[in-house]
Amino acid sequence: MSGVSVSGVVSGGRSLGRPFGWLWAAYAVSAFGTRLAFDAFPLIAVVVLDAGPQQVAALAAAGLAAGAVVAVPLGPWVEFRRKRPVMVAMDLVRCAVLLSVPVAYACGRLSFAQLLVVSVVMAAADITFRAAAGSCLKALVPPQDLLRANGRFEATTWTATMLGPPAGGAAIGLFGPVVTVTADAVSHLLSALGVRAVGGGEPRPVRTGPARSRAGDLAAGWRYILTSPGLRPLFLNTLLVNGLIMATAPLLAVLMLGELGFAPWQYGLAFALPCAGGLLGSRLAGPLVTRFGEHRVLVGSGVLRVCWSVGLAFVGPGTGGLVLVMAVEFGLIASAGVFNPVSATRRLDLTQADRVARTLTAWTVSAKLSTAALTALWGLLAGLTSPRTAIALAGVLLLATPLLLPRRKHPLGRAPSFGSGRGEGRS
Repeated sequence: MSGVSVSGVVSGGRSLGRPFGWLWAAYAVSAFGTRLAFDAFPLIAVVVLDAGPQQVAALAAAGLAAGAVVAVPLGPWVEFRRKRPVMVAMDLVRCAVLLSVPVAYACGRLSFAQLLVVSVVMAAADITFRAAAGSCLKALVPPQDLLRANGRFEATTWTATMLGPPAGGAAIGLFGPVVTVTADAVSHLLSALGVRAVGGGEPRPVRTGPARSRAGDLAAGWRYILTSPGLRPLFLNTLLVNGLIMATAPLLAVLMLGELGFAPWQYGLAFALPCAGGLLGSRLAGPLVTRFGEHRVLVGSGVLRVCWSVGLAFVGPGTGGLVLVMAVEFGLIASAGVFNPVSATRRLDLTQADRVARTLTAWTVSAKLSTAALTALWGLLAGLTSPRTAIALAGVLLLATPLLLPRRKHPLGRAPSFGSGRGEGRS
């Protein structure tokens, strides 16, 4: 997968070490499984359970929101535990809960309620895994190599996204609607094995700051983000941009698979081929930062990535509509392929090592909740107007989001402490 090897080496780049290689391999197999099951739950809801656009939007929104709420207390819990065992546990949880779907389908007992419960558990486990993985990556990779490491993850993501949906669509056509969910479950099992293979000792984290109440620990991540002049604008921009983009995904699925009559394989292809842009963008991120500086690349790619989505409102039937979706998605994804690794690196650089899990949990929970709220709102809007109108409004609003990008570069590694100013000093 994108040149992954357990030595952490890709053609033309020096090794980031064997432990990173195993972590990267685990990520690659999990990413491919997830992309193979691209939009599997909305597709199952539409094809198997005859769900309409509001139900599909509700499935996406409620799963994200409830999963995020469940994950909130897990951030402080993860912070003071060894990260790799947490990652393995979350992979095994995801494997088990996903396997319940094909089992229920085979028994004729699959329901919308079960899909909702699985979505909640998957969202909570995903947030917890990401929080632990961010801390693990920062411990494994030197600061000067974080952009390269994040670039490799980004390249792997887009390679998996390019290959997974067409393969998943073909598999669904041959073997039925739940086959990709089964494959995704197996991928999480393999990911757990890869994380275990990282090896080496991992000391138990020790709290370096003053002890706080459970409520104080829960709020610490948000306090850290919102009091940081470097993290705060990046956080707000990311929430709004990602939320508006994701809110239109179920509506576009309903529009293309329903009103416009595209086949599932065509729908998958429309989002798979443009992922070559993400692969290109992730490869360019490092050279662009070297030439123009991190802040210019962050802002420039952040502006460019929101200029495309409004074009999805004009998609029509047939080849022309398919080409339009591919062109819009290529531009958006190529821009995101540059922005995402630079943004992820800036976020880790600005976060102290013993704050990463709580900060990433707060960040991801907020992203899930905002995406859920916007998805539900846009589902309601589509019900009152039409999917096309709702998609157009999201595209127009995205054009204003660059106003939230960081105005200037802030020194790396200088984010504020968790202290509230009332006797809680910086650790």
